Amino acid sequence: MHIQSIPMWEGSSNNYAYLVVDDKTKDAVIIDPANPPEVAPVLKQQIDSGKINLTSIINTHHHWDHAGGNSKILEQFKGLPVIGGKQCEAVTKTPKDGETFKIGEGITVKALYTPCHTQDSICWYMEDGSEKVVFTGDTLFIGGCGRFFEGTPAEMNTALNKTLAALPHDTKVYPGHEYTKTNVKFLTTVLQTEPVMKLQSFAENNKETQGKFTIGDEKTYNVFMRLDDPTVQKATGKTDPVDVMGKLREMKNSM
Repeated sequence: MHIQSIPMWEGSSNNYAYLVVDDKTKDAVIIDPANPPEVAPVLKQQIDSGKINLTSIINTHHHWDHAGGNSKILEQFKGLPVIGGKQCEAVTKTPKDGETFKIGEGITVKALYTPCHTQDSICWYMEDGSEKVVFTGDTLFIGGCGRFFEGTPAEMNTALNKTLAALPHDTKVYPGHEYTKTNVKFLTTVLQTEPVMKLQSFAENNKETQGKFTIGDEKTYNVFMRLDDPTVQKATGKTDPVDVMGKLREMKNSM
């Protein structure tokens, strides 16, 4: 499996699209190609040079900065299926929760429903041999999580601490935005532990953090995945996990 990150709107919303390629067949998918002027030239160059066979668009959720480029991409790359939640632009297929499919011969993809940021949020877990990755959209960020636009603290707790937390520890995380620097600022107001400080140092010295950290890493520093940590509970004044989640989001929103 080869993953190419395509940064979009750098300096403003700092989104990522991701091109995922099966090594053997060159079959490929593009995840969240929301800004076609930045994504289409990359796709065209790789298709024209025979490096990829683009088979589908995949979306993590329906927000315009993730799924809003689908129709324009389809104008240039005709006939591609669009796999995502029911509200995604030009969607043609919505897999069931837990449903799997293949990219080429090597990559197995599993749809993980994670409603909260939007009700149609889907995280995409992929395995290729021993390699494991998850594309989390605006559900899980490195050191943070998405706002609860269409959901509740209980739903985000389920998404992060049941669904994503159940993935293998060495699963690399590829989020929808580069938000790590701002996430770390919040983390340090709640936890001043070694894992948080290490993440802070990495974010200060590296422009991009996608694919550099795992689900196991997130459990060590991401306060939204440490709801039973006494320090986190003390910072929120709550002990019930759902209450802790809700208070953390409230605190982060007000920063």
